[in-house]
Amino acid sequence: MNFTLNVLGTASALPTTERYPSAQVLDVRGRLFMIDCGEGAQIQLRKAGISFLKIEHICLSHIHGDHIFGIFGLLSTMAMLGRTAPLNIYAPAGFGSVLDFLKGNFGEGFLYEVNHVVLDMKQPQLVYENRRTELLAFPLNHRVDTYGFLIREKMPQHNVRKDAIAKYGLSIAEIGALKRGEDVIRNDGSESSVILNSEAAYIPYVPRSYAYCSDTAPFPELAEWLKGVTLMYHEATFPAEMEEMAAKTFHSTTLQAARTALDAGAGRLLVGHYSSRYPSVDFFLDELRSIFPETDLAHDLDVIELPLVIPN
Repeated sequence: MNFTLNVLGTASALPTTERYPSAQVLDVRGRLFMIDCGEGAQIQLRKAGISFLKIEHICLSHIHGDHIFGIFGLLSTMAMLGRTAPLNIYAPAGFGSVLDFLKGNFGEGFLYEVNHVVLDMKQPQLVYENRRTELLAFPLNHRVDTYGFLIREKMPQHNVRKDAIAKYGLSIAEIGALKRGEDVIRNDGSESSVILNSEAAYIPYVPRSYAYCSDTAPFPELAEWLKGVTLMYHEATFPAEMEEMAAKTFHSTTLQAARTALDAGAGRLLVGHYSSRYPSVDFFLDELRSIFPETDLAHDLDVIELPLVIPN
């Protein structure tokens, strides 16, 4: 039941010898979601030991080169490896012409379907779900049409306490209601006419969630949309002293990223998308932790596991 983030790149527009452009892979119970695909993503996937063919979904935040230039090579390599499984790409409408160019000029031999799911929403919206996981997209505040992503586990089915089954003589239908998180209401006038779910059942684990906030200037709705997220990734292109530059380019500073995490009540904050003008960003951490102590700097090829939390 793993929930593992693989950071492939942490650079912004200009790559450096130490940082590749933006790209990540989130592994949710063996299902792989790639998030952004900057130049060199294939090399980083190889280094991380991640199978190209196991990637089922690619989420592209916006159509800037440092977030999509790796998609050309990746899709071509998938074809050369004989991929036949369909691939979903969640991206703004502008990606359609990029995909048409790729398929029109390099698409010969593609044996798999590429499904472009167009992102066009003003608030968080579900774009994919399976039995255990949901993928939502939400708008960000950048110079071009840009979106973030929230990947979260669904609330698991409740476990019914064995002693409650015996104590209340629960029927199959009543057990089913408790598993769905409902209370049981009986119309027999007995002391057990109302059986509270909190007394007779429990959740086996706390659902985990991951939010990816790509290039964005701060805006208040973002924290509201991501309330209680387990791990938030937020760009921190600039240190606090560069707030004017951040505003001009529609990016965020360290302090702005930290405030968003604080306002959202996030469990942890991870930052990246560092400006190439800073060979070392170690000093970013003091600024970030002055507002939100549970903050870490992302580094290329970091692997971050979100452990399963069992309620008491």
